[in-house]
Amino acid sequence: MSAMEHNMILSASGWRKIFAASGKEQDTTPEIGGENRALAVFAAEVFSDYVRSRSNAEQPVIVCGTDARPTGPAIADAVIKTLVAKKIAVRYTGVTAAPEIMAYAKNLDGFIYISASHNPVGHNGIKFGLNTGGVLNGEENAEVTAMFLKLCADSNAAERAESVLNSAGKDETERVYRESADFKHGAIEAYYAFARQTITASDSTEKQNEILGIIRHAVEEKKFGIVCDMNGSARASSIDSDFFADNGINFYAINNKPGLIAHEIIPEPENLVWCAEEMTRLQNEGHKDAVLGYMPDCDGDRGNIVYWDEKQKKAVILKAQEVFSLSVLAEIAYTRWLNKNDLNFKPAVAVNGPTSMRIEEIAAAFGAKVFRAEVGEANVVNLAQEKRNEGWNVRICGEGSNGGTITYPSAVRDPLNTIFAIIKLLAIRENGLYHMWCGKSGNEYKEDFTLTDILNTLPAYTTTGVAEPRAVLHINTADHAVLKGRFQKIFEKEYQKKIKTLASKYGITSYEAVITNKTKETRAVSDFSKSAKGGLKIVFYSENREPSAFIWMRGSGTEPVFRVMCDVKGSNPEMESELLEWETEMLLKADS
Repeated sequence: MSAMEHNMILSASGWRKIFAASGKEQDTTPEIGGENRALAVFAAEVFSDYVRSRSNAEQPVIVCGTDARPTGPAIADAVIKTLVAKKIAVRYTGVTAAPEIMAYAKNLDGFIYISASHNPVGHNGIKFGLNTGGVLNGEENAEVTAMFLKLCADSNAAERAESVLNSAGKDETERVYRESADFKHGAIEAYYAFARQTITASDSTEKQNEILGIIRHAVEEKKFGIVCDMNGSARASSIDSDFFADNGINFYAINNKPGLIAHEIIPEPENLVWCAEEMTRLQNEGHKDAVLGYMPDCDGDRGNIVYWDEKQKKAVILKAQEVFSLSVLAEIAYTRWLNKNDLNFKPAVAVNGPTSMRIEEIAAAFGAKVFRAEVGEANVVNLAQEKRNEGWNVRICGEGSNGGTITYPSAVRDPLNTIFAIIKLLAIRENGLYHMWCGKSGNEYKEDFTLTDILNTLPAYTTTGVAEPRAVLHINTADHAVLKGRFQKIFEKEYQKKIKTLASKYGITSYEAVITNKTKETRAVSDFSKSAKGGLKIVFYSENREPSAFIWMRGSGTEPVFRVMCDVKGSNPEMESELLEWETEMLLKADS
């Protein structure tokens, strides 16, 4: 038997491929086929060995759960049997949201989460983590990946996988399934408690009750409701409905049966229209409290936002960068509000390279510092922890390019934290968060403000959306260091040709190349190729050395695509379009 072709993307953010037996990414079959089953066995086997090497427990405990994809149960069955065969204590929680399983695993030895996040329904994959509340970092993932590739290269790979499955004890396997409901209940309880801690920034029950009491009181006065298009995601079986109800917030859900995937999974504007339509329907039927909504992706760790614009009398879909900006504003203001008398308080934000520069403007108003990492949830989370170790208070981190909010002590994106960041902005009113923001940013404050008023005070930027067709290129050059080296030569020549036009038309008088590799950002680089597979950004400056725009590029770590984008200060779609088109032309020329 020849070595097994895995065809998986093996990034720290998750291992992914098309698991549907047909190989079609939109196939809703639950069948995964023998080769994919073997890959699941190998993934579980190497992770169990990894956990055992780091645990002092005689029998380490690993929790396994799935998102709501149809191939989840078949992959989980292979994983469970492998863990049983490896003498691991398995807790199977069935369909479970990513933040839920990671909260539950904080008191165990690790987790295996079966998900492909926002990828199409026929895809699936695996995320690994220990008890840190997040996924393995880059170095840890590299170690597990090397072990996995070694098993795949075995000339008897398929027979070896079958042998592992056959060695799983039947009684123990049946026990894992039999106790699954109890494990799921434990995960729900752990997540509920952790959500309270994260939202309030306190592990004190008394303080949590105080903050949530302020929110409840405001909700009782303003009549506040949440609309959610679950789209059959794992969040449909999580805490959302109960959590909102317990805090006095009405909750309106559609497509709220796990596995009822009604439309495309990625929570970008084109797929938030169903949430917007439901909000409009509710408003027209007299549910005037339906003012904020969200749609999670399949694993429920990401959710972008819809809100009711009371001036336009319509549901408006926020762009990902706006969602993240709003969350950052809310959480920096909240930590300032909590730590108002602490002179040693040093607020900071950790973001990825393509996050809009509006974050720097928001942070500056509060005296906060912005640190940037390479794209990838693990990179941003690790950077945030590095900065905490240096004495910074990093309450929030994330990737503005996808709207994902990661609120400490959580180490994973969570739409509940995004929603409650906005709720805190709206609810804490007396010398509250928005009042503080207006004072520090020079905006006029009014007592009876709405979310529309808050949004109108955000710094204006024009930014390419991550899911736009023009943001995705298909590049043939496999070595991205080579590609970026070629791009540099083309860019430098083109810049000299366009320098007068750029200055007269857009006020651009200079530029700086910036690269991000994992948690390190390097500025003023002279060799673009040093970014390798990381992010490369060209920042354009005006005459007074103020950044006015940037173009950015990086090959995706979870999809076979090359991503590009542009961020421009102010409302200037013409400039954003022209710079992005210029970047694209130069890249395609470098690829030819």
